[in-house]
Amino acid sequence: MTEDTPPGAGHGRTVVPVVRMTARSRDEPHRAATPLELLFDLSFVVAVAQAGARLVHALAEGDPGHGIAGYLFVFFAIWWAWVNFTWFASAYDTDDVPYRLATLVQMAGVLVLAAGVPRAFDEAQYGVAITGYLIMRVALTLQWLRAAHGETGAARTAALRYAAGLVVVQVGWVVLLLLPDAAWAWGVIPMVAAELAVPAFAEHRHRTPWHPHHIAERYGLFTIIVLGETIAAATVAVQSALDESAALDELLPIAAGGLVIVFAAFWIYFSVPIHLYLASNRQAFVWGYGHYLILGSAAAIGAGIEVAVEQVTHHAHISTLAASFAVTVPTALFMITVWLVHARQFKQGLAQQLVLPIGALLVLATSFAGHWAVPLAGLATACTVGTGVYLAATQPRRPQTRRD
Repeated sequence: MTEDTPPGAGHGRTVVPVVRMTARSRDEPHRAATPLELLFDLSFVVAVAQAGARLVHALAEGDPGHGIAGYLFVFFAIWWAWVNFTWFASAYDTDDVPYRLATLVQMAGVLVLAAGVPRAFDEAQYGVAITGYLIMRVALTLQWLRAAHGETGAARTAALRYAAGLVVVQVGWVVLLLLPDAAWAWGVIPMVAAELAVPAFAEHRHRTPWHPHHIAERYGLFTIIVLGETIAAATVAVQSALDESAALDELLPIAAGGLVIVFAAFWIYFSVPIHLYLASNRQAFVWGYGHYLILGSAAAIGAGIEVAVEQVTHHAHISTLAASFAVTVPTALFMITVWLVHARQFKQGLAQQLVLPIGALLVLATSFAGHWAVPLAGLATACTVGTGVYLAATQPRRPQTRRD
């Protein structure tokens, strides 16, 4: 290995002290997620769990407006920090000592962000959460500066644009935090828009060499982690209810329905080879940004199942209909957004295109079934998956190729 050659992508690669950070090949064969990336993803479980727990509390107390608004903001910070690291790593992962240490700093930032979630939700005190977010962004900025040092020409300019954009936006968050509380309401949306604009600004003239198969795998793995957190949250809720001797005939249908929903969500998401679609920045940006709703709704399904359990055990001060909506709305949103940004490009014919939208409508319709809403929603998602599998097996398939 030379000084200018990044380590390979295999799970057993040898870590060298320092290498020159240059772009990896977009066509690198057998590119897969690394153990470090998986560890990084797992650090986000804590933050996702905290956001879900506060959403449960707000919905159970009959305050959906405050809970949903807080959840959307906190989940954006979690998701966007993960997105930025993932796309950077896809283009510039060297897995040397400085790279690993920078990743460790970003993981520490995730934990600080998670610690600040309760204050952000309950007291509108965003200082701790933003501090954790800034820790992650500072580490990423240093990574982009290191990439700029190792690159030349347009690639160097793109890396410097990323670093500059990150610095400007983070200064904006600090200024917003120091302003009176009233400024937060009108300042959040412009700041979020500025965050989302940084990649388009940085890659206006030069596309970083992210790897389509690697990106698709990374998003898929994070989706699995979020769905796993949903199962864990629902399990804890049912266990707590059982510890209080709640009726099994009311809990088991919710548990069974929730498990089927999560499994159907997994099946729906992984039914298409999405890496074949990711051929340009325009396609990738729409797909990548759309995952905010996909992942956010997937995590919210677990919160909804917890709310349904609390309503049955009389710990939630809401109606059965409201508790049902807590499960069916995020489930339907997941199905619709997966169809819009992820699966639609691979559906053939009107029948296949309508499976997920109609399935989402059926899930919403089950909201009015009282205590049977969750198991019926699970049945609706299972029927959606079954219909999709049947249509895919009976209709002729056209060959799928990369859209270059």
